Amino acid sequence: MSRTTLDTLANKEKLVSDLQRVIADAEELMQATAHQTEGKIVELRERITENLRSARHKLADVEDAVKEKTKEMARVTDDYVHEHPWRAIGTAAGVGLVIGLLIGRR
Repeated sequence: MSRTTLDTLANKEKLVSDLQRVIADAEELMQATAHQTEGKIVELRERITENLRSARHKLADVEDAVKEKTKEMARVTDDYVHEHPWRAIGTAAGVGLVIGLLIGRR
């Protein structure tokens, strides 16, 4: 899998996490203002509630897409390792060596 694909997937996962945090904060704000019954506030709360519902559905779709892409990447990696076991072992050994050298310098 290419580095760009991995970066894109990581960015999508971060976006999902950030959106979950925003939704949770907005819901908390809605609960904190639940006792206020002025006209504009009630209207705004209704709009926010609908937008949050929509955002939750879209977020669920994005999460499903990220999960599916992750599974696909795992399948592709598994297939590659089975087709080229020595190349995979060599790559893993090389990466391990580089990490070991970097850790050893500290």
